[in-house]
Amino acid sequence: MSTVFLAQFIQLLFTILTWAIIIRILLSWVRINTSNPVVYRLMEILYQITEPILAPARQIIPPMGGMDFSPIIVLILLSLLERFLLSLLF
Repeated sequence: MSTVFLAQFIQLLFTILTWAIIIRILLSWVRINTSNPVVYRLMEILYQITEPILAPARQIIPPMGGMDFSPIIVLILLSLLERFLLSLLF
């Protein structure tokens, strides 16, 4: 496996994770009608992708005043981890 391919895969993976978290943040600000099976399934997939990443951060930094700061911390950590992994490759 070439280094360039691996770097592109890492970038794609972290981009997908980042956007999934951003979409989850934005959707938390609006009321979603999950009675539609398609919407329900999409929300379920989004939570399956993001919750394993956000839950540990939420245990370390619990919501304060109704605000959940764990996505911000996770986004920063994901960015740092991506940079670290890419720096190991090059």
